[in-house]
Amino acid sequence: MIESEANSFQQITIDKVIADFLFHCQYEKNLNGKTIYAYRSDLQMFEKYMRNSYSSFLFEQVSKDMLKGYLRHIATYKPKTVKRKLASLKALFNYYDYEHDDFLNPFRKLHIRFKEPYVLPTVMTGDEVKTILKYLYKLRTDNPNTGNYMYKAQTRDIAVVELLFATGIRVSELCELTCNAVDLKQATIKVFGKGSKERVIQICSAEVLEILKQYEQLFAPSEYFFVNRLGNRLSPQSVRILIRRCKEETGLEKKISPHTFRHTFATLLLEEDVDIKYIQNLLGHSSITTTQIYTHVNMNKQKALLSSKHPRKKMDLEG
Repeated sequence: MIESEANSFQQITIDKVIADFLFHCQYEKNLNGKTIYAYRSDLQMFEKYMRNSYSSFLFEQVSKDMLKGYLRHIATYKPKTVKRKLASLKALFNYYDYEHDDFLNPFRKLHIRFKEPYVLPTVMTGDEVKTILKYLYKLRTDNPNTGNYMYKAQTRDIAVVELLFATGIRVSELCELTCNAVDLKQATIKVFGKGSKERVIQICSAEVLEILKQYEQLFAPSEYFFVNRLGNRLSPQSVRILIRRCKEETGLEKKISPHTFRHTFATLLLEEDVDIKYIQNLLGHSSITTTQIYTHVNMNKQKALLSSKHPRKKMDLEG
């Protein structure tokens, strides 16, 4: 590129724009830490690609062809991951576009369509959930020393799994629950979901309430409700390890994770004829379209409806 063309660009580096954008997201838009972490990870990957592939690091020198090259670079990732990385990048360019009136945004000329594979979520049966809960309760019952840490941890593990299934909350939401957000007297939890959207979920099971009270009495948490041995916030990874151990010890063949309890919560409620709009609110989905995936999973209900309601059942070909 000749010098006069280079001088026509604002001399702002890619990493400087990324830093400004992340500051904007954190302190002006008040996005949650998980979203900012994802943005930072995605955008640092883009910056590294540009640094390794091109001699110029100026943001305004990024062209449509460079973006296409980056798309080819990340094409080996899963479609969902590629879609997220490009969404992060588009948010960065839109931010810069808004701040600079004379900027020619290369994303405006880039048209990308994704066809993600349609994968139904894994759902447990009620009996499979029961198997996991019975396993956890038995572990605690078989522990003769109610005063040791193992007993406390077993109580916490039960409380975690019970709450996942009772409310359908995400593992990140569970780990971010503060003591102020959990009101066991009123039997409610206040959840802050994606986009910091708030919803209140009632705990309607006496057994779930009881185990939560027992956990609270044993651990006496002060900031975050679920904590580890050191009193620090329980991590999502710790919950994933717990669920993996439950699967292995009970011999369940399905691949399950904390999110499986969310899928199971929604699907079993649908089987009990709960209105999908109520389920949408409980899950914290902004769009009913997201919730409708569970109508595809609900095969037991589908079979029952077709067996009893399909008009072919009433057709007598002998008459």
